[in-house]
Amino acid sequence: MITVTDKAKTKIKQNLAKRGSGVGIRVGVKTTGCSGLAYVLEYVDAVLPDDVSMLNNNTTVIVDKKSLPYLDGLEIDYVRQGLNEGFEFTNPLEKDRCGCGESFRV
Repeated sequence: MITVTDKAKTKIKQNLAKRGSGVGIRVGVKTTGCSGLAYVLEYVDAVLPDDVSMLNNNTTVIVDKKSLPYLDGLEIDYVRQGLNEGFEFTNPLEKDRCGCGESFRV
């Protein structure tokens, strides 16, 4: 299960409205960086046959089956810190992150 906070839900809904279309967000992982994996978030218009779709906090979250084992229990939040803002991922499966915070290891 992936959790979407109220702040993240609001930002996702705003971005989908700006796009003018979309069914939700796709969350996944890709191989990169020092520690091995990085989060990927994109807005999607359709669910693919190999996707798992879940509804949390009135937000559709879509995950490909390969990424799902790395994301179980993930919380997606939207944070502002000074002049920076963006989505933040809290994953109970993470063992550690690289120093720059770009990648993680499970």
